[in-house]
Amino acid sequence: MSFEMWAEKYRPKTLGDIVDQKEIVERLKSFAKSRNVPHCIFAGPPGTGKTTAALCLTRDLYGGIYREHIMELNASDERGINVVRETVKTFARVKSIGEIPFKIMILDEADNMTADAQQALRRTMERYTETCRFIMCANYSGKIIEPIQSRCAPFRFTYLPREEHDRCLKAMAEKEKVKLSSEGVDAIFEVCGGDLRRAINTLQAATSLDKPVDAKTIYSITGRATPADVQRMMKTAIEGDFLGARKQLRDMIQKYGIAGSDIIRQIHTEIFRSDIPEQWKIRLADVVGEADYRLVEGSDEEIQLSALLARLVEAGSELAKLS
Repeated sequence: MSFEMWAEKYRPKTLGDIVDQKEIVERLKSFAKSRNVPHCIFAGPPGTGKTTAALCLTRDLYGGIYREHIMELNASDERGINVVRETVKTFARVKSIGEIPFKIMILDEADNMTADAQQALRRTMERYTETCRFIMCANYSGKIIEPIQSRCAPFRFTYLPREEHDRCLKAMAEKEKVKLSSEGVDAIFEVCGGDLRRAINTLQAATSLDKPVDAKTIYSITGRATPADVQRMMKTAIEGDFLGARKQLRDMIQKYGIAGSDIIRQIHTEIFRSDIPEQWKIRLADVVGEADYRLVEGSDEEIQLSALLARLVEAGSELAKLS
């Protein structure tokens, strides 16, 4: 079964099916009950249910024929100023047939729209409020112009809590007869950080190997080094063995096919989990930030990672003098 089929199979169908986001769900339920919806902005990180919540709201409003009353435009669609003036305007100006007098336009990834398109959209929202309501989903609401923000009711989505994240994955694994270990669940959360869409995708990719899903499987299919490997490399460097740490780094890159920027992010995470003094965590975080910036600017990956390990060796040497 493809990921899209898994996602559709387990996607909430109504507002009552949505887990967590309780305050948002209650507000949306009140809109559905009163059969009146304002313009809305659904803002938050990816994989937190913004588009799903919009579809659930429309399903609760219109019932089984909800598709006849909505239009979805995604980031993959052309959404320049001409589309807003033509497609969006044409949809918005036609009155809905039925008990509810307005239709709903869902603009996914609305923060990727150009400024000119947003200005044209602002005027459309103003003129056709009686016949169309807009729901804009965005990762960064600050990229949406102020005139649109002031016309919309804001909803802030957050990542799924660890308990709900684990419960959803375990229930899904049980229904699909997948052997998912507790270490596998921990690894998925470590990799996905509460992004449930990515977690489902990761779980399904792991099941394609036809073996129990454990931490080793998760890290191998996501191209992430295990935290234990990163900790071991950092410990080797801090103990003064630069060449040994560099060899472990190269082994990780070959074993996992991991990118330098991903290793830097994992080193950053492990620094704050280590038992070194807080003042040194601050200094090392600054060093990691500099290395990450240099990589983003196009510096050589191996040179920057070697330089980062060298700074860890220097830090370990100074820490040894203090102890």
